[in-house]
Amino acid sequence: MHQRHLRLALATATAVALTGGLLTFSAVTATAADSTTVPQADFNNDGIGDTAFSADGAYVGGKKNAGQLVVLYGTRSGVSSAQRSVISQNTTGTPGTAETGDGFGVDSAYADFNGDGYDDLAVGSPGEDVGDDTDGGSLAVLWGSASGITGKGVTIPDPAPGKHDRWGKTLAAGDFDGDGKADLAVGSTGAAVYVFKDGISGDGTAGGQYTVTPPIASHTGAGALHLTAGDVTGDGRTDLVVDGYETTSERGWNRNYYFPGVSGGLSDGRVKELKSGIVSGIGDINHDGYGDIVTGASWNGEPNSATGGKIWITYGTADGPGTVKGITQDTGSVPGTSEKDDYFGWDLDLGDINGDGFQDLVIGAPGENIGAITDAGMVTVLYGTASGLNTASGAQSFAQSTAGVPGEDETNDAFGADAKLDDVNGDGKADLLVGSYENDGNGAVLYLPSNGTKLTTAGSRTVSPSAVGVSTTGVPAFGANFAD
Repeated sequence: MHQRHLRLALATATAVALTGGLLTFSAVTATAADSTTVPQADFNNDGIGDTAFSADGAYVGGKKNAGQLVVLYGTRSGVSSAQRSVISQNTTGTPGTAETGDGFGVDSAYADFNGDGYDDLAVGSPGEDVGDDTDGGSLAVLWGSASGITGKGVTIPDPAPGKHDRWGKTLAAGDFDGDGKADLAVGSTGAAVYVFKDGISGDGTAGGQYTVTPPIASHTGAGALHLTAGDVTGDGRTDLVVDGYETTSERGWNRNYYFPGVSGGLSDGRVKELKSGIVSGIGDINHDGYGDIVTGASWNGEPNSATGGKIWITYGTADGPGTVKGITQDTGSVPGTSEKDDYFGWDLDLGDINGDGFQDLVIGAPGENIGAITDAGMVTVLYGTASGLNTASGAQSFAQSTAGVPGEDETNDAFGADAKLDDVNGDGKADLLVGSYENDGNGAVLYLPSNGTKLTTAGSRTVSPSAVGVSTTGVPAFGANFAD
């Protein structure tokens, strides 16, 4: 689990901006009690998981890059274009108005913020102009209901307008103090991460707020790249991982930090530095009761990276982050070979595909060349065991040229730009959703179900922007970032 926190310039004339959903990752809801499993969204409370994702480059009312948010509702046959909501700032009840460059939906996070039993969506519009503040950014919470996400919502005001820009560009939801009420972490171009605690009421008021700041402030004008919420220590409180730019060139591009959740909320005083990377996810891979942190270091030459990209697994303990293991495409029987600009680890997510209690991992490599097709992209699935991720056997990989997968490999498709593991057919096993930049940045979302043992192409389907009414003018980037 996943915003345009980095732009990956693909080396072709039709290069497009990739979004990591990255992590689209393990956000938690208040009702999930912050277990070390990875919870899923249920916006209409029908017991089947739903998924939401961005089309933040979409034209709305003729306004370029105004942005839209798409919700696909889970059914017994999975997700399709049939059961959906498509929301923009021009949707009745949604705060704001669709304007050029708003980027509505660039990042989103789910939780039951008002405690009514329906998951809600926090949605950022970091390019929103607020009065005279260009790109000041705005943030809305859209309420879940029996009809799902309909667009009704409230604005969460920026507590410090003018001190930073792009309010709402990174989001994560959880229960950081373990009181059973959902909290929301919000990033901007500033170093501080704002936390709205103890739920959000119908008028947009939270029970309280505070900030946490990494020991080394983010690169000037960048802010946190990504926020990831999950329970690492197994104590029922959500912890937070902040992926952020480094300030000193001699240390490289970025540092990542772990903030533990305690009774008073996230703790600045117990922050720990992690392996660097651009995106993280949290889930219990070895089923020991502690959430494990998986970080993608996909850039060639990034500190702690490798040619073609690398992921780091930091295993959780009662005291927080513990031992660390690295995996590349050259590790064991991991599919593929580490090659420059594969961007292995650009996005990743965790979920239990086979229902054995061990969290499994999907890894995007959107820069992977398939034969002579440049940047076609692929995803790799590694399965969790008592000893960690199994890199010796059982791995799966999928590209659009894989038998049974809809579509075909094309230059710059960047298949695997984002990926999400959620149970969207209600069988208790996680299914896979993959975003790409299909058709020169229009984008598409592929659904691959679990057969109870592994992922299968039987019953797979692709959802395109035109199928749900999203304009393909410009570069809508449909499916580039799944909600966490």
